[in-house]
Amino acid sequence: MSVEEVLSELRRRIQSRLPPDINVTGLEFEGPELVIYTDDPRRLADDGEIIRSLAKDLRKRVVVRPDLKVLMDPEEAIKKIQEVVPKEAVLTNYHFDGETGEVIIEAEKPGLVIGRHGATLREITKLIGWTPKVVRTPPVRSSTIANIKDYLRSVQTERKSILRSIGRKIHRDIASKDQWVRISTLGGCREVGRSCMLLSTPESKIIVDCGINVGSDDSATPYLYVPEVYPLSQIDAVVLTHAHLDHSGLVPMLYKYGYEGPIYCTPPTRDLYVLLQLDYIEVAGREGKRLPYDSSMIREALKHTITLNYGDVTDIAPDTKLTMHNAGHILGSAIAHFHIGDGLYNVAFTGDFKYEKTRLFDPAVNSFPRLETLVIEATYGGANSIQPSRKEAENHLLRVVRETIKRGGKVVIPAFAVGRSQEVMVVLEEAIRKGLIGEFPVYLDGMIYEATAIHTSYPEYLNNELRDMIFHKGINPFLAECFVQVENSKQRDEIINGEPAVILATSGMLNGGPIMEYLKGLGPDEKNTLVIVGYQAEGTLGRRIQKGWKEIPLTVEGKTQTVKMNMEVVTVDGFSGHSDRNQLMEYVRRVYPKPSRIITNHGDESNCLDLASSIYKKYRIPTSAPMNLETIRLI
Repeated sequence: MSVEEVLSELRRRIQSRLPPDINVTGLEFEGPELVIYTDDPRRLADDGEIIRSLAKDLRKRVVVRPDLKVLMDPEEAIKKIQEVVPKEAVLTNYHFDGETGEVIIEAEKPGLVIGRHGATLREITKLIGWTPKVVRTPPVRSSTIANIKDYLRSVQTERKSILRSIGRKIHRDIASKDQWVRISTLGGCREVGRSCMLLSTPESKIIVDCGINVGSDDSATPYLYVPEVYPLSQIDAVVLTHAHLDHSGLVPMLYKYGYEGPIYCTPPTRDLYVLLQLDYIEVAGREGKRLPYDSSMIREALKHTITLNYGDVTDIAPDTKLTMHNAGHILGSAIAHFHIGDGLYNVAFTGDFKYEKTRLFDPAVNSFPRLETLVIEATYGGANSIQPSRKEAENHLLRVVRETIKRGGKVVIPAFAVGRSQEVMVVLEEAIRKGLIGEFPVYLDGMIYEATAIHTSYPEYLNNELRDMIFHKGINPFLAECFVQVENSKQRDEIINGEPAVILATSGMLNGGPIMEYLKGLGPDEKNTLVIVGYQAEGTLGRRIQKGWKEIPLTVEGKTQTVKMNMEVVTVDGFSGHSDRNQLMEYVRRVYPKPSRIITNHGDESNCLDLASSIYKKYRIPTSAPMNLETIRLI
């Protein structure tokens, strides 16, 4: 059956379920959604149960959009919205999308815009024709998010065409009678960096993560030229578990070499990958490195990105459904669960995950409807890779800060802009607010401030305690006065020569970025302290300093110079966004249902092998630690 015939049959079934006076003016697959266009959206808005029952009956994600001719003029629509919504909601902005018929309403109290059981939203739809979506007004404005919204609005006609093309590919007929599922390892196996795997069936090919190893010249990119993947035009989808460059950094290059399909990720992952990729090519260009892509390819990737919230079950290929679940690693990080066929097979990729509640996030989800194979990270999979508790880590950090400030020194913390920085910020803010470590400035250098602004835009992805503190107790740790954004090199020099302070700067593994200036300026003075709070991959400058190097080569204005490392170097374990050995084993013990196979990846060779062996010995689950370029048949 052709896609046109499928749509025709769906239209007949939908029309038969609707009241006879509601007219369906159009029906289209747009990405994973079945979009119903009608010239009477008000009637459907009145009865939300109709759409819910349609979605259940058709087993599709159903969206109702108004026929463009019934939409009210935006200025008039804003007046109507303001009449209906209580003033206490504090409306702050509106974004009208003429292609989708949606209006995004920003409000400080979105619950008042939604109303009881969505009553106010339905009233808005009835009055103005537009389909309203409500988002909370972010406490800190993110220029990245604003630029992304502006760009997507500017290409909305082209994006609609892309979504329709993707939709037709997803809902094509299943052609093959064979049934098998395979995973091919393209990167990130027995190593950390360039994570990339291919999930394939007779019908579909899905890339899970496509990262770059920024600390390596020899093994920087996944094996994307192998026959299983190439040509890239045959790939159905790319799924990103999270935004860190070792998982998302090479995605734009796919569009440079022929990929035209979608990227699936959570909304925060989309915004953060844009931020990190733009910074990556800017820093690499400044250092004279060869760039795998330019900013136009990042925009191309953005144009093809489809965002999914946790728990949304979504068709991404004729035989595959995807559901994202909280991974607890960084903002928007997800465990990607794939349901293949009509109950044929289920596989979940943890990506990087944290099986412990942190200052920012709830622990990773460990329960799935069905699960046969689990692909699990092994960053801290070794038998001795035990991290202190988060409380111990916080006390250790505060003790080091207190001692360094007392002796008149400065604390330099290299941190990933996304994840560790915000965890450390929350700990330092509380300690300063409660008088535990005195008062001093905490400087944020690199992308940390902008990444933090993105965090404040997605409170629903933070844990309940932090949300409650921000929205009900009136304490937003990210907006504390102690935090100072570093704007330029002149300010950096003033900080280096100034009073005692804490400096949070990128990059997390000391392989470039503003952290290098602080090492050069503060490294020779023994009063200062370098505090390492994140994982340092083999081969990075961070790992070398951790091992005790007392002289380090730094490139300044194209010339290499040697800097003496007299400053104290302290590793504070326990802040990592990765699960340690105990948490990994506990996750396997508690994951439900129990998988029949486990694959380890994203760890040094010994850690991947050790974790695989230990899981098998303790739980008797067949487990393997494949090398790159292996293919494993699951069924």
